[in-house]
Amino acid sequence: MSSTPLIEPSVREKIIADPNTLLEDADIMRALVAANERSMGNNVVDLRGIAMERLEARLDRLEDTHRSVIAAAYENLAGTNQIHRAVLKLMDSTKFEEFLHDLGAEVAEILRVDVMRLVLESEISTPDPSLAKVGDVLSVAAPGFIADYLTQGRSQHLRQVTLRQVQPEAATIYGEKAEYIRSEACLLLDWGAGRLPGMLVMGAEDPHQFSAQQGTDLLAFLAGVFERTMRRWLS
Repeated sequence: MSSTPLIEPSVREKIIADPNTLLEDADIMRALVAANERSMGNNVVDLRGIAMERLEARLDRLEDTHRSVIAAAYENLAGTNQIHRAVLKLMDSTKFEEFLHDLGAEVAEILRVDVMRLVLESEISTPDPSLAKVGDVLSVAAPGFIADYLTQGRSQHLRQVTLRQVQPEAATIYGEKAEYIRSEACLLLDWGAGRLPGMLVMGAEDPHQFSAQQGTDLLAFLAGVFERTMRRWLS
């Protein structure tokens, strides 16, 4: 049984020569399925069309997942590179004043934070006049301040890394810049047996830069390196 072609011969020949072109075009396939459904009437359910819609939906979800995984991998790689660059910069310093200056300037820039603060607890209430030369990157607090700041006065376990929105008490850390800081990363530092703890604080104007849902592995690594580097100056 012969049929009269209803499309241009040249187009028909291209389709016959390479039918996969049609099969790979989602818009054309949807149009063909829709035309087939109309030709069968409303009382017939085309399971092929339903199956195709489900497959397309599943493919879209897989593509979204694929893009998310790739984006997360790139983000993790970028974060790792940032931490590595910051660590190398900290290790370059040969003097304590230089170390603190780099911490508040280049290291903060590498980590893309707006404020960097190092808090040291001390039983000596009178600050060392020589610390004035390093600016506001370093502050000295009374024993117990760090635990109170991290727990906000609540009875809870101290984590090495705390990511959160900035609290009202942050003015004691950030000073005049407190009104601009919206999120922070607090790294609890252990200088060894018999020593009071320290804390490295990174503040950001972006309220979403640090949140409790984020991973802390890279920042925990940074804290470990920072502890070992600082012990040179504290010994």
